[in-house]
Amino acid sequence: MRRGLSRQALILVLLIAVAFGTAIYMGVRHPYQTPANSGPPAEPLRMTVIPLAPQGKVPGATDTGYLYAHSPAAQFRIGAEGIPLPAARRTAHFSDSQVTNALSIAKDYIVRSSLYPEVLTGDQVRAVRVLLDPDQLDQFDQSFGHPAADGRHAPTGWLVRFDASQAELADRRIRVQGTLQAVETDSSTLEVTADHTFVYALRAVAAEARDAGEKAAEASLFTVRRELHFRFDREDLRLHQTQLVVSYVQAGPLSCAEDSTNRLHPLLAGQTAKAGGPAGTDPYATGGATALCGSLAAGSQPKV
Repeated sequence: MRRGLSRQALILVLLIAVAFGTAIYMGVRHPYQTPANSGPPAEPLRMTVIPLAPQGKVPGATDTGYLYAHSPAAQFRIGAEGIPLPAARRTAHFSDSQVTNALSIAKDYIVRSSLYPEVLTGDQVRAVRVLLDPDQLDQFDQSFGHPAADGRHAPTGWLVRFDASQAELADRRIRVQGTLQAVETDSSTLEVTADHTFVYALRAVAAEARDAGEKAAEASLFTVRRELHFRFDREDLRLHQTQLVVSYVQAGPLSCAEDSTNRLHPLLAGQTAKAGGPAGTDPYATGGATALCGSLAAGSQPKV
């Protein structure tokens, strides 16, 4: 009887030992644990959006090709062709293919956030959101749910979008020119710097055009310069995602008096900037961003 009990006790001890060892093994190898080499959490995006006010009436023409031909964007390429990838060279800790991948993801983000019509004049943001590192999704969602001019939560810092009740694309062949550059910042991080100028042909939406008569049908050019800094760790490269850490935007013609936080409100052909500067800045308030506005150089407008 005692021998039977001893055997049962031994089996019980062995079962407990196996279960305990399995629990430890699964704890170490659990597929949902954060990989040890995933790196620190992504930084919040820091953004600056500067409206550029015209010095007079916005020039316009019915022929968008004429507008482009008589503007500084005459030699710009059309669409994604204006965002060529530079030659990729391996770094100390990243291969040629990894550098190329980082550049390609950055280009993909720029195309989706600057050239997709459904993003420019609609409420579509998913095409841009899916490219972001998960650590930045809360900031992205808060920006669109509760826009704020605080340097952290402006939708126009994440992407380009116009007030669709006022303006529509007069030509989907958007002109683009700029550069991309990749560098290794440490053994686990690549950074891509993008600097591109986008020129959009816009006109008043159909209803406003009918109310204002023939002249409102004229198109005008709207320019956006975006300087974006992207960061990638190896997990970002594997998952085709990025961390957008800096967004510096200049756009016009706009009125400084209009709020450019949530959407851009372009001044169209024949219009002039409204009187007044940007919203006031309270130097006693903490956590806010300084209101900025610039003047759109006359030479940046088409000669019509």
